[in-house]
Amino acid sequence: MTKSNFIMLPTVDFCFKELMQNPKVRKGFISALLNLSPDEVEDTILLPTLLPRDSADDKLGIMDVRVLLKDGTQMNMEMQVKYFEYWDERAMFYLSKMFDSQIRKGESYEKLQKCIHVSILDFIHFPNDKECYRRIHFRDDSTYDLYSDKMELQILELKKLPPEVKTGEDVLAWMRFFSGKNREEFQTMAKTNEYLDEAYNTLLQLSADDKKRLEYEAREKALKDYNTQIKSAEKRGLKAGEEIGRKAGEEIGRKAGEAIGRKAGEEIGRKAGEEIGRKAGEEIGRKAGEEIGMCRGKELGEQEGERRTRQIFKLFMQGKSPEEIAALCNISIDKVKHILE
Repeated sequence: MTKSNFIMLPTVDFCFKELMQNPKVRKGFISALLNLSPDEVEDTILLPTLLPRDSADDKLGIMDVRVLLKDGTQMNMEMQVKYFEYWDERAMFYLSKMFDSQIRKGESYEKLQKCIHVSILDFIHFPNDKECYRRIHFRDDSTYDLYSDKMELQILELKKLPPEVKTGEDVLAWMRFFSGKNREEFQTMAKTNEYLDEAYNTLLQLSADDKKRLEYEAREKALKDYNTQIKSAEKRGLKAGEEIGRKAGEEIGRKAGEAIGRKAGEEIGRKAGEEIGRKAGEEIGRKAGEEIGMCRGKELGEQEGERRTRQIFKLFMQGKSPEEIAALCNISIDKVKHILE
C-alpha cells in the first residue's frame, strides 16, 4: 500500500483508541451502543484505563477505552482481533474491576453506577448462531426477569456481520465501519451519518500523521509477531506431544503385544502343538502389538501433548512463571521454556 492511499484499520487497537479520542466519534458510537439519539448523550469523558489494585498481588487491569457518561455510567470498550480462548473470563474480570473501582472502603454501595463492557471481536465467539450483536445482563433462570442492570456485557462479532446491512440499527453501521479494509469502504459508510463521517475524517488525519503511522505500524507488527509466536509454539508443542506419545505408545504397545501374543500363541498352540504355537504366537503378537501400540500411542501422545501445551499456555496467560508452571505440570523448566519459546 502506497503512502498516498494508506489508511489505518480500526481493528488494530491503536487505531481504535485514537478514534475514540475524538469526542464526536465517541458520542456517535456510544449512542449507538445505548440505542439512543446522539443528542441524548450529553458528555463522554475519557477515564484512566489503568484499573487500581487493592494489593500488589492483584492482577493488573488495563483497558482499551474507558468512558464516563454524565449519568455516572462507565463503559469499557475493547477491540480484539485474534481469537482469545478465555475472552468471557477476561470480559467479566474487567467489568467486575470497573464496577468495584467506583467505591472505596467505608463508602456506601448506593454510589455504585452502571458499568458496561463492550467487546468488539474480529473473530467468531459464538459459533452456534448468526447473531452478530448481543447484550447480556443478570437474569433469573426461571422467570427471565432482569435481576439488575448495573452490570452489562455487549459483544459485537464483526465476522458475523451480514454482507448487506438492511436494518436501520446504528450499531450495525458502526460494526460495518470498523470492518472496513480500504478507503472506498470507509467512504461509503461515512455517508451514513455525520458521526461516521467524522470517524472517516479522523481516520484520514491519523493516517496522514507520520508519527501516528509509525506507532500504528509498530503495534500492527507486534500483533503479527505475537500471532506468529503462538503458531510456532503450537507446532513445538505438537512435536513435544508426539515425542511423549511415542514413548507412551512403546510402553502400551509392549504390554498389548505381550497380551495379544500370549492369547494368539495359546490358540495356535492348542491346534498345532506347543512348539509351533509358541513361535507363531510370538510372531503374530509382535506384529499386532506394534501396530496397535503405534496407533494407540500416537493418538494418546497427541492428546497428552495438546492438553499439556494448552495447560502451559493457560498458566502462562494467568501470569505464572516458567518455574511455577513446571511445578504445577510436573515437568522440567527447560521443557516449559521450550514450549513457550
